Amino acid sequence: MSHENYQTVIQTLHECMTACNHCYDACLKEENVGMMVDCIRLDRECADICGYLEQALGRGTPFVSELAQVCAKICEQCGNECKKHDHDHCQKCADACFKCADECKKLVA
Repeated sequence: MSHENYQTVIQTLHECMTACNHCYDACLKEENVGMMVDCIRLDRECADICGYLEQALGRGTPFVSELAQVCAKICEQCGNECKKHDHDHCQKCADACFKCADECKKLVA
């Protein structure tokens, strides 16, 4: 599949990466940062895998299915953790993560 055929998922990956980075930064500024540790860790993991998959799709990786499967799993875990918190940034991140997980699942063979 060519790079052009991945435009929707690439855009969704980028949006998720951005939401996770924002959530990560905002969580570090929360009063009780200790309660946000799992959210912060998963934000970082999710942003990293989304960024990697975005780049890999752009260059035509032969590992689309494998990477998309891992990305979907991490996005779901991040979304599940973020939705536990009432902060607006966490809720927006959860939404972006679930949307991204759904797009990634479409790429799994």
